[in-house]
Amino acid sequence: MIAGSANSVSAQGTTTDEPSTQSVDHSASPPDEKPRRTYLGRIVAQPMGHQGAPWLIRDNRDDEENASDSFVQLQLTEGMVVCDLGCGNGYWTLPMAKKVGESGRVLAVDIQREMLQKLRVRSAKAKLRNIEPILGKVDNPNLPLGELDLVLMVDVYHEFSHPESMLWHLHRALKPTGVIALLEYREEDPSVPIKPLHKMSKNQIMKEYQRNHFKLVKEYNMLPWQHLMFFARDDSPLESIDPIPAKQVLEALP
Repeated sequence: MIAGSANSVSAQGTTTDEPSTQSVDHSASPPDEKPRRTYLGRIVAQPMGHQGAPWLIRDNRDDEENASDSFVQLQLTEGMVVCDLGCGNGYWTLPMAKKVGESGRVLAVDIQREMLQKLRVRSAKAKLRNIEPILGKVDNPNLPLGELDLVLMVDVYHEFSHPESMLWHLHRALKPTGVIALLEYREEDPSVPIKPLHKMSKNQIMKEYQRNHFKLVKEYNMLPWQHLMFFARDDSPLESIDPIPAKQVLEALP
């Protein structure tokens, strides 16, 4: 069962209140969710437009974020079926495709056609044929049911205008042992040079994912700027864990 919504809507058709605990049939319809301004006390950020694509593949990104370390933590292997949700121009998509090999698949989802076109150009240049660009919707990533070993979301979840709907669809898209790998900039660290609306705290992440029937099964806390947290379906055989408090994480960082 996935939590639904009982929403009051503003004159502009935007949800402004919090979700109820009402449940809907997981096998039937997704939540009846309107675009949100806030979700469980968090202001929903506006997504970055395709004009900002060059920033995604900037030369110093790995130096700043240690993305290569995050990539290792994904533990990708040949033959896996994975998704880069909010793929942009493919900073993560291309190395994911190389890692899962010709027997694997990378479903690259974005809601901006321009981003997908940039991805196509880059993947063609790299001669990668196992990438499947998918035009998603703001409330539906258009993923197949029960096929995914991993869904990667890098600094994009906080921009979802329909978070419950998206998580409902991801719950259905994952295999029983599949996981969401969530990267979000640390709200708890004021030294991270990102606008506050584009950060998330561990407590907020846990609140939202538990509300939508996911459990934390793994985390990696040694990145300079970001949380990296892995969530499985609440009915997964994977064992749940408690998150290490952010204060403790920050004290342990070099």
